[in-house]
Amino acid sequence: MGFTTLSLKGRALRLLSQREHSRAELERKLAPHVQEGEDLGAVLDDLQAKDFINETRVVESVLHRRAGRMGASRIRQELQTKGLTPEAVQQAVAQLQGSELERAHEVWRRRFGEPATDATGRNKQIRFLMARGFSGDVVHRVLRGGDGTD
Repeated sequence: MGFTTLSLKGRALRLLSQREHSRAELERKLAPHVQEGEDLGAVLDDLQAKDFINETRVVESVLHRRAGRMGASRIRQELQTKGLTPEAVQQAVAQLQGSELERAHEVWRRRFGEPATDATGRNKQIRFLMARGFSGDVVHRVLRGGDGTD
């Protein structure tokens, strides 16, 4: 194991110290730094074998950071861009479904606090929640109910 391999491993460990990364993310970020004779796959295999790369922790990290501000579809999109397995993404989204209305209402309450008084304001609130990945049904339930319950 030469110095350059350690350098590549060092870069990977530095990225992992900042936040959880999936194998696919690390591969994308490290590929431009691979020197001749280095084996990025072997470095990533080693990190995965030592549990430095862990798909479950990546999912938990994203849910912890995003669930309070984003809807299930936006979180699904982020998980997919991380190159996680479809099963892991689906499981994570299923976890979010039960709290979707409550989370959407809390995001709406923090941003607006009260129902819009006109169509322009209502459309602004709808666009705001939809852009954050909440479904149309959930958005309409939040705006119709005002308090998130119906």
